[in-house]
Amino acid sequence: MEIAGKVHCFFEQSGTFKNEFIKLGIPAEDYDIQNSHGETDHVIDLFEQIEKAYDGRPSIFDDINKDDLIIAFFPCIYFCCLSQMSFGWNCHNYQNQDTKQKTEAILNRSMNREKFFRLAVKMFAVVDMKGLRLIMENPWSMQTFLKANFILPPTIVDNDRTLRGDVYKKPTAYWFYNCKNTNGQTMQKIHKARRIIDQPHERGGGICSEVRSTITNDYARNFICDFILGKEQEFSQLSLF
Repeated sequence: MEIAGKVHCFFEQSGTFKNEFIKLGIPAEDYDIQNSHGETDHVIDLFEQIEKAYDGRPSIFDDINKDDLIIAFFPCIYFCCLSQMSFGWNCHNYQNQDTKQKTEAILNRSMNREKFFRLAVKMFAVVDMKGLRLIMENPWSMQTFLKANFILPPTIVDNDRTLRGDVYKKPTAYWFYNCKNTNGQTMQKIHKARRIIDQPHERGGGICSEVRSTITNDYARNFICDFILGKEQEFSQLSLF
């Protein structure tokens, strides 16, 4: 894929993918409602911007053109398998609650999931109507909600992120819309003990925690080269799939 414009990293405040694109000579900027890492270039409510664009009102999507690429790490808090397991009365989180309390918690979760689902669908509708290029990322393990409940199947499922330099295996899906992926595989040896010592913040964390959601710089670079740019690296193979 050729990116003649800029990469807009939605729902990213870590700068991980942004900085790897920049290292590869492609301008990129982060967009998120928070800036806890000091890397967010645009502190903005992306949900509000999606709603505005879908309704035909002015939004940040007006400043994005067809030479650009949006890569959206859409929040998975209501789509991931841990959220799916929280829809049963026997969920550990409800062990000290009565029937009414359990039911209200589940119904509230259901409403929030519908809200996030509608926003994800609207985001795709916006890029379709504007002819923009989009890649959306979301987890793809166990009972992930989007497996049977989304408008399109994923383009790529990376079943083992550690092979490309990440800390966690954590299967992840990517939807390419209005753009085509390239096929490559950069196999990277990882010294797990060294990585744990050098990056202690990556230990532990729940299934949907920020720790487990964080992607390493190595993985970001390898993913970009393998699936977005089609750029050969050392230890890479194109057209492997």
